[in-house]
Amino acid sequence: MSPLPDGYRLVDVPESRKAEFLEVDRLAFAFDSNAETDAMVPITFEWDRARAVEAPDGMLAAVHASYAHTMPVPGATIPCSGLTWVGARPDQRRRGLLTTMIDSHFERSLERGEPISALFAAEHAIYGRYGYGSAADDVRVKVARGAALREVPGSDELTVRLATADVAQHSALVDELHRTAGAGRPGWTTRDSDAWRTRMLVDPPAWREGAEPLRIVTVHDAAGAVRAYALFRRKENWAEGGPAGTVKVREAVAVDAAATHRLWSFLLDLDLTSTVEGPMLPVDDALLYLLVDPRAVVPKVNDNLWVRLLDLPVALAGRRYAAPVDVVLDVADTRLTANAGRWRLTTGDRQDDGTYAAEVTPTRDAADLRLDVRELGAVYLGGRSLAAQGRAGLVDELTPGTLQSTAAAFLWPVAPMCTYVW
Repeated sequence: MSPLPDGYRLVDVPESRKAEFLEVDRLAFAFDSNAETDAMVPITFEWDRARAVEAPDGMLAAVHASYAHTMPVPGATIPCSGLTWVGARPDQRRRGLLTTMIDSHFERSLERGEPISALFAAEHAIYGRYGYGSAADDVRVKVARGAALREVPGSDELTVRLATADVAQHSALVDELHRTAGAGRPGWTTRDSDAWRTRMLVDPPAWREGAEPLRIVTVHDAAGAVRAYALFRRKENWAEGGPAGTVKVREAVAVDAAATHRLWSFLLDLDLTSTVEGPMLPVDDALLYLLVDPRAVVPKVNDNLWVRLLDLPVALAGRRYAAPVDVVLDVADTRLTANAGRWRLTTGDRQDDGTYAAEVTPTRDAADLRLDVRELGAVYLGGRSLAAQGRAGLVDELTPGTLQSTAAAFLWPVAPMCTYVW
């Protein structure tokens, strides 16, 4: 583990030091809060997973925590240590505190049997040097009110209901639909605690920025079963030409195409509005295919999940592959040396679902591909191309033809994404 400056030490952070922990977070990210908001918004990590660097005077200088996620990966799920709340006081920067915390996070995650770690990066340039690869994107769209959608059979038979979002009334519904809609999508992390399920529906006035309270629209079939929901709020605005309000969607989830069509037909036709700002959506979301005029959409693509392989053989064997492959990978990993070296990745017979399981074993055979663990993290969820990395000079093909076949095996037909930042 990287050494700390003299007098500094890593410490566990019990809930009794919550106020100190939160103060470091606010200083690191330059935001403020108030008692009303703090009382409404729960802490979503468990305190036995919170750590900090303590300065010589006993003050917390830097903090981090993690979640015990179960991460959907191509064709399977795997334990994942979700790194979060990483920050240092502005007057404690440039002392190596982050590096020590990352090393501690890796060590503790491996001790808990979590073979991968994932995070959302506040700053794009930081985490690559620790072996995290940008593994998924999301797309956020601005759509004009009244944008036309292609017809989908069954949409007209569905109905919508509007209500003010309420934790007690809607948290179970939102959780169930979120799980159902995301089945089979890598990265679609479910919300497995009461704190997280509450967090998605709380609505402190300080978060509204002058807009209305959080609303929920649900889409129902003839039997009354819920097939989609969206959490949103409207903010009024009056321009010279008339009403020009904005619909800001926090989350939109649907179980099939008909429900997607009905949900967005409602959101795109709200009175007194002119623009709908979408939430984080997968880059292959059905909405993007249903728009009659996709050029009318203003899309913004952002990096979503970053992934770090902590136990390389367990992680690579823990997912499924889209094509057969037999390849020797020469992997560099300067922080977790147990991952470094040559590994043979070999798939077995084709499974009933069309995917391939794999075995991963150390080998002395000549390598076919040479790459850093960061690049493996980037392709792990199936949304990045190993061949594209090769064209960028990030993967060396040592045996001709193996880059193309290995890239095909790692790719996945469903784009990875997580719908909320943690």
